[in-house]
Amino acid sequence: MDEKISLSGMTPQEINEALSLSPAFRGKQIFKWISKGAESFDEMTNIDKATRLSLSEKAVIFSSSVSKVLEDPDGTVKLQVTLHDGRMIETVLLTDRDGRKTACVSCQAGCAMGCAFCQTGTLGLGRNLSAGEIVEQFLHLEKKSGVLDNIVFMGMGEPMQNLSAIRKAVAVLSDKEGRNLSTRRITLSTCGLIKGIHELADEGPQVRLAVSLTTADPELREKLMPVTKGNPLPELKKAIQYYIEKTGKRVTLEAALLSGQNTSRESARRLIDFASGMDVYINLIPWNPVATLPFTTPSSSECRSFVQELEKAGLKVNLRMRRGEKIGGACGQLGSSKAISFE
Repeated sequence: MDEKISLSGMTPQEINEALSLSPAFRGKQIFKWISKGAESFDEMTNIDKATRLSLSEKAVIFSSSVSKVLEDPDGTVKLQVTLHDGRMIETVLLTDRDGRKTACVSCQAGCAMGCAFCQTGTLGLGRNLSAGEIVEQFLHLEKKSGVLDNIVFMGMGEPMQNLSAIRKAVAVLSDKEGRNLSTRRITLSTCGLIKGIHELADEGPQVRLAVSLTTADPELREKLMPVTKGNPLPELKKAIQYYIEKTGKRVTLEAALLSGQNTSRESARRLIDFASGMDVYINLIPWNPVATLPFTTPSSSECRSFVQELEKAGLKVNLRMRRGEKIGGACGQLGSSKAISFE
């Protein structure tokens, strides 16, 4: 299989060029079949048998495979996906109260950011994923759970460290000849890489941006999120403001709430000060337990008090429902499988 061409991350034109296809519409046909979830060339019934046989000798549709499926009673689905080189990643399907389905996809095998409250951060970085490996996660989830409404780059890895592959994956998924997913339904979440935020604002893709802030206390944030050392909060705020002004899009500020760490009135005040003057939405996530990490999930009253402080200041706030916790599929829990390690 290593010698065959993987097609899932290619545009119609690239498929034509890679396989020297003629007539030119063959690339569009294959591309459309892939976007519909075809797993073999035999399923492509509007292509003649001889051509399908030739395609199977030269190419594969998927370079990855689903090795494990976990389902939470709340409707969350987590797939463990094995890549062509044997590495494993995880991708999650989330369903909200209104039945909307969101694919939470990974962009790296592991992560180098080392956020203290995140399971994935304990793994180290294996490598960046290709555009095809990103697209395949979305298609694997659709194969399992039907048509999806949204995609968020909030799985394993830091998106700003693999922006070129994400850009390509977005182009493939939003192509009108295929899946035609609106970029308004795509969100990229970063732990706060300033250079990447500027690049996203200037060069696209035109997706929604979420920034994992967690706390606006510089000393605490540096302790919890080492990325802060090279991306200080004042400069991060300027980058977020730049993105808002350049794109006209509201930015989501995310905070994993850690009991006794970042839920005090002073923590709320610092977050209010950071958000002031910007068109932002605050997404609060009660920390999801990871057995090996030394944090505690805040109580309902602790969360409620924190929300009230922010709302009194006029901020738009959402306290997110906890989903997928029983299968290690909640925010911060990906990479919990013993088979996944990149150290």
